[in-house]
Amino acid sequence: MKKGATIDSLEITGISSEGKGVGRVDGKVVFVKETVPGDIVKARVVGKKKKFLEAYAEEILSRSSERTAPFCEHFGLCGGCKWQHMEYDAQLKYKQGHVEENLRKLSGLKLPEINPILGSSKTSFYRNKLEFTFSNFRWLTREEINSDEEYVRTGLGFHIPKQYNKIINVNKCHLQADPSNEIRLKVKDFADKHDVSFYDVKNQEGFLRNLVIRTASTGDVMVILQVHYRDQEMLDLVMNFIQKEFPAITSLMFVVNEKGNDSFGDLEVELFAGKDHIMEQMDDLKFKIGPKSFYQTNSEQAHELYKVAADFAGLKGEELVYDLYTGTGTIANFVARSAKKVIGIEYVEEAIADAKVNSELNGIDNTDFYAGDMKDLLGNEFINEHGKPDVIITDPPRAGMHPRVTQMLADLKAERMVYVSCNPATQARDLEILGQVYEVKKIQPVDMFPQTQHVENVILLELKK
Repeated sequence: MKKGATIDSLEITGISSEGKGVGRVDGKVVFVKETVPGDIVKARVVGKKKKFLEAYAEEILSRSSERTAPFCEHFGLCGGCKWQHMEYDAQLKYKQGHVEENLRKLSGLKLPEINPILGSSKTSFYRNKLEFTFSNFRWLTREEINSDEEYVRTGLGFHIPKQYNKIINVNKCHLQADPSNEIRLKVKDFADKHDVSFYDVKNQEGFLRNLVIRTASTGDVMVILQVHYRDQEMLDLVMNFIQKEFPAITSLMFVVNEKGNDSFGDLEVELFAGKDHIMEQMDDLKFKIGPKSFYQTNSEQAHELYKVAADFAGLKGEELVYDLYTGTGTIANFVARSAKKVIGIEYVEEAIADAKVNSELNGIDNTDFYAGDMKDLLGNEFINEHGKPDVIITDPPRAGMHPRVTQMLADLKAERMVYVSCNPATQARDLEILGQVYEVKKIQPVDMFPQTQHVENVILLELKK
């Protein structure tokens, strides 16, 4: 089966953790994007590896009962919502299956029955943060290429998957509620009409680079405009337009970025109008969110996630809790009133500063926060100074925990550990070490990102008796 070959009839029998449909031909696995288990497709091979083939569906011969019509005109191009073509109940089923498959195959541990996944009440317009990229040479669709019309080549939207220099212009995004779409569309229209240059990523020239929009349940809105160089007249032109057109924006900021990439964690974010932060609320807790602050992008479902973590922690008011990878201290502050003391550790210093402010905002005085590399900071000296924890809550990035951190936690032998993960595969890997001294008591998947293959998972570990 060579690249370019046609598979006349391929039944899709599964779904991969990357979100692609899975079939088999001549004993070899075939990954087919934008298909659903139960589909039968005519497929064309576009990639050949030693153990698998990659293909796309030229024609759907028989539609799965789990298939539905995507609601976004950009589906299949921007890559942001890979599962829009799948019914939401089916999405939850396959996410639950991925959690179970990863934990049972990779951890090698005896596991309890996995609780049914917690679905999201919102399956669209659920994100509180989006980043859009400006381009002077946007991606054209096949229909546009085949037409005789002339098209405006500027674009403001998302990257084509795996192509850093290809931007699809977004007419409407179903991930973030208004005023997000209105802001993006009007900023682009204004820039086009006033000949404000869009960034050329290949030649690294042009003025407008990136637009970040953050919204909050409180009604606060933050907009950050990233520009390539400082041209005060041009900057004032665009920023004054945004401020006048959208008075609901409570924090209007900008970044001058002359680097080769759009990251601005190491750059100054300057205030143009309003406050230098927005406020988010969860229950009776308030959280200050700055331009560089991390906050779970699905605010409503984050609340459900934290309630699970707090329930699993089983705090009675007398425990010393370590909250690892604490970020801006969201979980630490969420559980602090049920604990004797909470100590949060995080690599990013700005996040730790936010965590301390969030404790002060909420009148919480039993938290301490420390910045440092987890594998270096969390050692015997730190434990001796701050005390051995009764409960550990850990919420690492997708890569999971460093092996030294995992081993330290196994050696530490806290009574209970709550492991929150956005990647069940690396969570399962870490459980191999933690399983030396802990047993898994509860497992709760949580869907934070509808229309995608991503899933969060919370595990309760208790010390073996």
